[in-house]
Amino acid sequence: MSIEVKNLVKIYDDRKVIDNVSFRVNDRETLAIVGFSGSGKSTILKLICGLTERDSGEIITGDGDIAMVFQYSALFDSLNVADNITFALQERRELRKKYSQKDLAEIVSKKLELVGLKGIENKFPSELSGGMQKRVSFARAIVTEPNIILYDEPTAGLDPISSTLIEDYIVRLKEETNAASIVVTHQMSTIRRTADRVIMLYDGKIVYEGTPDDMLKMDNEYTKQFVTASLEGPMKMIA
Repeated sequence: MSIEVKNLVKIYDDRKVIDNVSFRVNDRETLAIVGFSGSGKSTILKLICGLTERDSGEIITGDGDIAMVFQYSALFDSLNVADNITFALQERRELRKKYSQKDLAEIVSKKLELVGLKGIENKFPSELSGGMQKRVSFARAIVTEPNIILYDEPTAGLDPISSTLIEDYIVRLKEETNAASIVVTHQMSTIRRTADRVIMLYDGKIVYEGTPDDMLKMDNEYTKQFVTASLEGPMKMIA
């Protein structure tokens, strides 16, 4: 199931944070949304998954499930890994009576194996490294077999090696689930290793759309400033 966004607008305090943005993401495709802080990247994810109401425009996602992987994992500290992963299956009204305890245990085992963390069902988040917590959040996200996966800064706070591992799992989950995926990121490695296409936002508008390879050619004044991390260019940081 694809994602189609048409003429999307979101206004906060009389400012258009998202200003007439349109794009599409197909099944088995990953779109990276990039830009400086405050450009509206994470707002788009919140609009797509319904955490925030749009002011105008259309978001077409069909009837499938949408999964969100939050920036800092957002695991429940008081629940062990198994209960974190199966939270939606046990709490959502339409799912809570569908699975037996044996079913839930098998689901947890399969999802943990998929993210390379077999056998940690009974551990708590405080016993896991940041990278392991992130992978548990991936397992939780895909437990409902989503058609769309949204990642908000998936490598935030991780060391380079852990970041590479997380990037590998983003690619693997796309292949396993056939999902349409959106990755919000600042990391060039994440863009290069996970994305099929890239859009760059500035001041709520799309200022670039293309492939990661084309972005790295820096033929566009916006992408050139982003890739080189330069203070000089059309994009001005808000102090």
